[in-house]
Amino acid sequence: MKLTRQIIFLLSFLVCVNSCQKEESETISINKKQYKEQLKGFWLGQCIANWTGLITEMDKIGNLGNIKTGNFYTRKDWGSKDIPNIWGEKKDSLSDIIEFIFKDTNEIWGSDDDTDIEYMYQYLLLDNNTPNLTPLQIKNGWLKHIKSEEENYLWVSNQKAFDLMKKGILPPKTGSPENNEFYDMIDAQLTTEIFGLYAPTRPDIASKIAKLPIQTTANGNAEDIAQFYVKIHALASIGSISSTPNPILTKSIINNCAHEARKSLPDYYFPAKMYDYVYALYKSGIPWEQTRDSIYVRYQVKQMDGYSVTSRNLYCNGCFAAGINFAASLVSLFYGEGNLKETIKIGSLCGWDSDNPTATWGGLIGFVIGKKGIEDVFGRKFSNKFNIHRTRQNFPYDGIDNFDNMAENGIKVIEKLMLKEMEAKLNKEKTCWIIPNKSNN
Repeated sequence: MKLTRQIIFLLSFLVCVNSCQKEESETISINKKQYKEQLKGFWLGQCIANWTGLITEMDKIGNLGNIKTGNFYTRKDWGSKDIPNIWGEKKDSLSDIIEFIFKDTNEIWGSDDDTDIEYMYQYLLLDNNTPNLTPLQIKNGWLKHIKSEEENYLWVSNQKAFDLMKKGILPPKTGSPENNEFYDMIDAQLTTEIFGLYAPTRPDIASKIAKLPIQTTANGNAEDIAQFYVKIHALASIGSISSTPNPILTKSIINNCAHEARKSLPDYYFPAKMYDYVYALYKSGIPWEQTRDSIYVRYQVKQMDGYSVTSRNLYCNGCFAAGINFAASLVSLFYGEGNLKETIKIGSLCGWDSDNPTATWGGLIGFVIGKKGIEDVFGRKFSNKFNIHRTRQNFPYDGIDNFDNMAENGIKVIEKLMLKEMEAKLNKEKTCWIIPNKSNN
């Protein structure tokens, strides 16, 4: 049986990192211990990038709309004073300058909207003993684990979907344009990427299990964008980790995964056109700042390629929209070139909802290089603890968890999905998953 094009693509950058032996022809073997290390890297990378990006969140959104914020940041602003965001707030509690945010080994990472609903979905998958959540399971999970009255760290589409759930409306109706006017905002992107990691090498299955969680808050182009992020994570699932992270290899892995995920975006809608435009500018060799400025002019000023958010006169000109933040995320992905530090820096300085795309790529690169790889990049150790109760509620142990346990829970989810959806099996030593290749993936 002939290997599919997708498997050939994946194997082209798998560089002797897997200790599992192939038990059958046309199978892919993934080492469970290695994969757990990568999942720890995903959570740690997300936390570093999320909290770093929060310093500049909504500082710079362009000069259109009802809020004026001045020119965008450039690379020269890294290490400089943080300016107030569009609400007049400064993130002095994080840092009064634009820099990396770390938690030492005696501290605890706090959850935020880039990590907490993904954490919740993983918990719900295990609690309900299923790889596929139902509408009622999602609704019950949201109502149990999200605070109703006080600060609940929900915005735009997430908040609207939550309000609809309290009225008894179930997903996917909570994300439909008829019920949720924020259906095309960024929310689904930052809450569902982890589903890609549950289906190693199989973006088709990742897309299937992520569909309802995505549709809980998104529809149309925003749904397509969220699926892009899910698929790129699934395709990176056999990426390389080593004791010495290799940015060249990481760049190759991520770019190949991104180009493959791009193929699922319909050519005639703006997400695909944004991808092609940003990548073409990156390949032209111009600085990332010039590319960022170009997407602002093309999509928010001139409203090209069918991106018409500006004409809707939304608050802050749709600064939370899935579209413009997708374009901005691609700037940091391409120009970061697999370098975790540079990707986080560019993402933080790029503008708009800067913590969200930055957290996405911090998690993806962190997954590819693993937790130890992140420590090697920064030359230091980090906190392994995570407080989900900073933003959510009703989890065990007063909400204090750790990346080892979170990664182990991820392995448990994957194990269920492997057996039920992927027809995979364990090797004799039960240390590796043996995944059959499927045609037309």
